[in-house]
Amino acid sequence: MANAMDKLKALFGAQDMTAGKPLNVLLRFSLPLLIGNFAQQLYNTVDSMIVGTYIGDTALAAVGTSGPILNLMIVLFMGIATGASILSAQYFGAKDRKMLSSLVGSALLLTVGTGVVMSVVGFFAAGWLVGLTAPPQDVYLGAETYLRIIFAGMLGAAAYNILSGVLRGMGDSVYPLVYLVIASLLNVVLDLFFVRNLGMGIAGVAWATIIAQAVSGTLCAVRLFRMKDTVDVNRESLRPNPQMIRKVASLGLPAGVTSAIFSMSAILVQNLVNSMGTLMIAANVAVMRVDGFAMMPNFTFGTAATTYVGQNVGAGRLDRLSPGTRDMLKLALSAATVLVLAILLFGSGLISLFTRTEAVIALGTRGLRWLALGYIAFSVSQVLQGVMRGAGDTMTPMWISIFATVILRMPLAYLLAFLTRSAEWPTGSPDAIFSSLLVSWLTAMVITVVAYRRGKWKKSIGL
Repeated sequence: MANAMDKLKALFGAQDMTAGKPLNVLLRFSLPLLIGNFAQQLYNTVDSMIVGTYIGDTALAAVGTSGPILNLMIVLFMGIATGASILSAQYFGAKDRKMLSSLVGSALLLTVGTGVVMSVVGFFAAGWLVGLTAPPQDVYLGAETYLRIIFAGMLGAAAYNILSGVLRGMGDSVYPLVYLVIASLLNVVLDLFFVRNLGMGIAGVAWATIIAQAVSGTLCAVRLFRMKDTVDVNRESLRPNPQMIRKVASLGLPAGVTSAIFSMSAILVQNLVNSMGTLMIAANVAVMRVDGFAMMPNFTFGTAATTYVGQNVGAGRLDRLSPGTRDMLKLALSAATVLVLAILLFGSGLISLFTRTEAVIALGTRGLRWLALGYIAFSVSQVLQGVMRGAGDTMTPMWISIFATVILRMPLAYLLAFLTRSAEWPTGSPDAIFSSLLVSWLTAMVITVVAYRRGKWKKSIGL
């Protein structure tokens, strides 16, 4: 019995990634994280499938139009989550319980503060933000309704994003997974009940989402309070610690700025998509939902690389960085290759899960074929950028992302749209949207490989 309990504790507790074969510890950490990312993507996907099936393409377009705006508004959470995850990995690797406890307390305070602020700002700015994308009037009304409700429940999203980042930094990828699966299942049930049974329309989808997010965020907070063998959450650790908050901000700010700039460029690209009409908007939503699943291994292994490197840097085990990076690249490239083949073979069937409109299915399938090979390039970028972040170099990935998504992708999309105007597509061909994204991914991969080999991140840790 004792042996069984030890095994359960090893699986469900915080994982020490500073010992053991890199491939084994990376797999043990990554698999729950991958399943968790699948569950996270299920939120948006189920929303879109139910909206497209029970409400229609216009409502599907409204949810899709809301996506870039939501991403813009949660960049603060993502920045804090990145900084907190890096520090928790380093303090956990160094076995520094006092600093780890102070970090957890600061993360809890930041969660409440940012969650409340973003709820208020987002709720009142929802209509103005939707207007930035210039959607058709029927799409505008649905998007505004959806966003106001989502913003009202933003505290739940803040809690899950920030606190799960802290848990993962400590090597605990299983509990965030369990909580996310619970929330995702709850989201599916509530989606169907609110939309199909109560006829609440797009508002029902939004309410289902914020209730599910509140559950997952609350569970993460409870988990941290109960980790008494690893961290102390008490009056002392919950006192505001300006120095710790500055550390979180200094590490997370580049990621937050990157996400903000990326989201702003996405809004401008969404404006271009919206100019192509409701069918293209709906097709783009379907493509982005499939894209979310295709990106899961990339983001998973990027996060795993950050945690692995962060813990080993904290423990002074710099000899483990190179073999761990090689193993993570092998895992990421293998997963990306399998997914690319699946997209090429079953793309049309995947798009048809979101709509019954043949024109939308055709446009969506066309988009997936453009993007397919880009997922392999993106997998390399995510792993190597994850290594840089884990070593404390968050600036280099930021500049790479800014160049690829803003300086390159956004102008290229508008240029290609201008050059491909026709009677059928007076504001430009849909190929402009998808091909510009592919080019940005390929370019980012090349720059990331060069930056990784030049080794600025190595200098920051004395390697």
